[in-house]
Amino acid sequence: MQEPPATGTGRDGLGELIGLEYLDGGPEEVRARVAVSDDIRQPVGLVHGGVYAAIAESMCSAATWLAVRDDGMAAMGQSNSATFLRPITEGHVNAVARPRHRGRTTWVWDVEITDDADRLAALIRMTVAVRPA
Repeated sequence: MQEPPATGTGRDGLGELIGLEYLDGGPEEVRARVAVSDDIRQPVGLVHGGVYAAIAESMCSAATWLAVRDDGMAAMGQSNSATFLRPITEGHVNAVARPRHRGRTTWVWDVEITDDADRLAALIRMTVAVRPA
């Protein structure tokens, strides 16, 4: 998967800022990761929950946009709901996003966040709005 911008600017500003790296992508699954650094940790040493949300929104908006752009449509986050299960403090924040619903005006994704030991750290349900560009 190319590293697609979810906007017309050619950039994924927040994704770039946190170091989001796309690993693989297709119509049924998108994989990405972020290396853990002091820049994304809370003062107590845990990866900030907002990073998980930013990863999910960047991945799902970009993947939806790739699927709808040729129809003159844009994709933007509409809802982002995260459940945190365990902290990540080192290594990588790994993410796998899978579409659950591909509608005319909304797409719904499930995102699993894991650490490098493949332990589930968070579950995110992401809804992406699809609108004319």
